[in-house]
Amino acid sequence: MIHLKLYDPKPEQTRALGSYMEAHSHLLEQIQAGEDGYKDVLGWLHVSTWAGEAVLSQVEALAEKIRKDADAFVLIGVGGSNNTARSVIEALGTDGPEIIYAGNTLSPRALSQVMDAVKGKKIWINCIAKNFETLEPGSSFRILRKYMYEAYGSTEAAQRIIATGTRGSLLEGLCHEHGYTFLGFPEDVGGRYSGITSVGLLPMAVAGINIRKLVQGAMDMERSLLFASAGENVAFEYACIRNMLYKQGYALEMLASFEPAFRWFYKWWIQLFAETEGKEGKGLFPVTGEYSEELHAVGQFVQEGTPLMFETFLDVKTPVGTLVIENDGIKDAFDYLDGMDFQTVNRIAFEATVKAHSRRLPCLILTLDRLDEYCFGEMFYFFMFACCISARLLGVNPFDQPGVEAYKEQMFEGLGKQV
Repeated sequence: MIHLKLYDPKPEQTRALGSYMEAHSHLLEQIQAGEDGYKDVLGWLHVSTWAGEAVLSQVEALAEKIRKDADAFVLIGVGGSNNTARSVIEALGTDGPEIIYAGNTLSPRALSQVMDAVKGKKIWINCIAKNFETLEPGSSFRILRKYMYEAYGSTEAAQRIIATGTRGSLLEGLCHEHGYTFLGFPEDVGGRYSGITSVGLLPMAVAGINIRKLVQGAMDMERSLLFASAGENVAFEYACIRNMLYKQGYALEMLASFEPAFRWFYKWWIQLFAETEGKEGKGLFPVTGEYSEELHAVGQFVQEGTPLMFETFLDVKTPVGTLVIENDGIKDAFDYLDGMDFQTVNRIAFEATVKAHSRRLPCLILTLDRLDEYCFGEMFYFFMFACCISARLLGVNPFDQPGVEAYKEQMFEGLGKQV
């Protein structure tokens, strides 16, 4: 279970938080009931809808087929179509095919590196694109598809190509026409909320991630949040703290941790909150801090710069790994570390940072039991639920992204696409 603790240099904040949560408890009740106004985009709210036994069995069977045959699996997708899977795979590692990421850039150098990485390997690809109109995955799919036809011939290439998109879309039509495997992208789930569906689960399963354990973590978090009252609902409390601090003038939230394994999870979190709340001239700007490394950079700003942010720390209760620092007989002025485990050193650095930073700005600590599939499932559901509530508290639609379309219009015009 995820636990939340608030450290704030203003002690009156705790009292204010209780009043704020009570005043807005009706929004929590509306979301728990499944608001009619957002019915067509709430498919993620009940995990079993898109990650039930039928879906898990289908995904596991396909993943096992790929694992037995492939040297590498290419995940073609941008934003929500790859961030969830990548955050888990990069954190927990893979015992299966190499996972190669494409469809998230237009850089010719980066794309050339992808093409170099697949040469000489037995590969499968999965193009994930809900509406198959986004340029990055569409263009990557084209160059990888061409390579596969040249490398395998049309029949075998088709057997190695998977596409995940909306039923009735052009992408499904291509699959039927050319014999590719098609997986449905849930129509009532937006891209950034789609991780606990076949969108994120297939790449995870190919990498050897225990997706059933991850889904169970999400389901347990769902049960907790959908039935907990305002005073006992940790996601509601987190959402209320963020909005209360936003109204007090804080402009940024920094998600930080002393565990580098969260590096790609940060990208998922940034997209979730930036795309959900950055509307109508409103919203906290989500940034991240990779500690302890960035204590030697942004740590200076946090401690003494413009007071425009608050910090949310991800803390893992059960240490990740162990390594004892031994004396090697060389006098280097670090003898005070003799016999210490890096677990202890890292913990002391974390506690010292919270103590120092919380004297100047609000600090939240979200504590996880451990770093595994179950806890990733908990985190994904926790933050999606909290983000939905937070956007409603802010007074914006949690599920649209009109600003994303602005640059696309200009880009497509420049590329000569007929709209």
